[in-house]
Amino acid sequence: MFAESEAAGSVRTQTFLKVPFDCLDVAGAAKAIATRPPGAPFAYVVTSNASHLVRLNERGDARFAAALEGAGLNTLDGSAPHWLARNVFGLDIPLCPGSDLTTYLFEHVITPDDAVTVIGGNDEMKRRLIERYGLRTLHMHVPPMGFIDDPQAVEATIRFVEEHPARYVFLVVGAPRSEYLAHMIRTRGKAVGTGLCVGSALNFLTGLVQRASPAFRKLGLEWLYRLVQSPGTHIERVFVDSLPIFRVAAKAKLDPAAYGMKPAPADRP
Repeated sequence: MFAESEAAGSVRTQTFLKVPFDCLDVAGAAKAIATRPPGAPFAYVVTSNASHLVRLNERGDARFAAALEGAGLNTLDGSAPHWLARNVFGLDIPLCPGSDLTTYLFEHVITPDDAVTVIGGNDEMKRRLIERYGLRTLHMHVPPMGFIDDPQAVEATIRFVEEHPARYVFLVVGAPRSEYLAHMIRTRGKAVGTGLCVGSALNFLTGLVQRASPAFRKLGLEWLYRLVQSPGTHIERVFVDSLPIFRVAAKAKLDPAAYGMKPAPADRP
């Protein structure tokens, strides 16, 4: 939890599949973010979904593990992990998707006077954000494809964040790149603001990509909508990156302690 937040220390945390989640819904997470004063040292938010949990538990990605550990706020995203947490492990962790959190921040928290920096996106996204929300200070840097493996491109991106101080820094270059980048920015210790690793949230917010209807989202079928709309992009995300969450959960059910969890009461002798 953010050290500067008035709510720090008062928010319940619950470890699920090795990740200590802050038990906040969308409004609660937005409030925690809003309480950070302008100019606060850079800290970042991760909205962990099924692919995050698979990467952490199945792929041995030490850099990703460090990024999750370094997050100032970690919320639960995704219908599948939310269902598993509640129905398989009996854990009460509110759902706080990155897209919903981003929408709430722009609609209720971010003001035209707040400086915003976006890493990723395109000129049309920038134009729509300025037009829709009246932002007076919006800086955007679009790293080249594959930038995360290019030290010079990474350095240029980190320096852009440092040289364009903003209260809100949206990192929308995709997972795990956004999380790697956020951790590097925080580790260097020169930037300010709150980083938000929120995937495609700004594409949905600006209408560049059509989001599933509320009915689909309520049923937990947003993944299916995205798969049907863009199969070439989402087949790997669904079946390779995310579906193994059920295998991870099965292993954790057999040995909860290995995943940082206590056995559910019904599992105890």
